[in-house]
Amino acid sequence: MAVVLPAPAPARHENNMAGGRQFPRDAFSLWLQAPLVIAMRCHEIQMAALTGTKQDTAEMSRMMSEKMAAATESVVAANFAVAKAMMTAASPSATARAVSEAAIKPYGKRVRRNVRRLAAKKG
Repeated sequence: MAVVLPAPAPARHENNMAGGRQFPRDAFSLWLQAPLVIAMRCHEIQMAALTGTKQDTAEMSRMMSEKMAAATESVVAANFAVAKAMMTAASPSATARAVSEAAIKPYGKRVRRNVRRLAAKKG
């Protein structure tokens, strides 16, 4: 007679690697708020061109430096996530989710901050 054993429960470290609701939040903020930031910045540039006023060079510089900083932070965070996954022997799906979350987080953080800052500038 064969003994049937129940399937093993998933390892707990997979849940820790996968994170909580941060990835969906960052992905949603990029999908929804990034076009808003682009529109607000384009509006500022257009208004400066139409009125003949000097463009805000600080905002233009910030636009470029933020992109470089976010890209750098994203690469570093993704590499740390891969290293952590390798050290904890996480499953491939948990590793993919952790790396994706780490890579997108710097962009989501900056987009949310820019929406707040640019919207406050208008009001």
